[in-house]
Amino acid sequence: MIEVRDPIALYNKTRFTVEEYLKFEKENPEKHEFFKGEIFAMSGASPRHNVIFSNLFGELVTKLKVSPCKPYGSDLRIHIPENTLFTYPDISVICGDIVTSEADQDTAILPTVLIEILSPSTRNYDRGDKFKLYRDIPSLKEYALIDSESMLVEIYSINERGHWELTEYKSSADTLVLHSLKLSISLMDIYEGTKLKN
Repeated sequence: MIEVRDPIALYNKTRFTVEEYLKFEKENPEKHEFFKGEIFAMSGASPRHNVIFSNLFGELVTKLKVSPCKPYGSDLRIHIPENTLFTYPDISVICGDIVTSEADQDTAILPTVLIEILSPSTRNYDRGDKFKLYRDIPSLKEYALIDSESMLVEIYSINERGHWELTEYKSSADTLVLHSLKLSISLMDIYEGTKLKN
């Protein structure tokens, strides 16, 4: 998603409770992030973003068909109780039954893999502050960043020492590996139809 990183003012308020945020979210068709009492508007995605999402999501659905792990799109809200964030990752992969937030039964916690499709306006946030917040998720094993302006995939994986390691894929001949899901996907399949080449 392309996110507008300025907090929005509603009802002459600038700070909100979780309950107020969830009530507001249920009443509005647009998605919003919540962090430490502030609400952030999220806007739509570019056509290329949507092509990449469709390609990647389709590959995950097919490859995880007989797996206990299942992919979910950006309509699934994720809550991180450890730091208060409510957000809508482009793709979440959850292994086993969905565990819901104590704050809201329509919101999931404990994803195994999170994937964000980068745009010029979100790349710094997704690589920086958002990744810091995602690292508070105790179940998270891998975080993938898919560039929508060039053929580039970055995958952060947590190692046995609890440290995050980066693997980059930059060529159409490359095949990315998500070790926690035991699957691989070629960059050609992810970027099919985007006209991006490398």
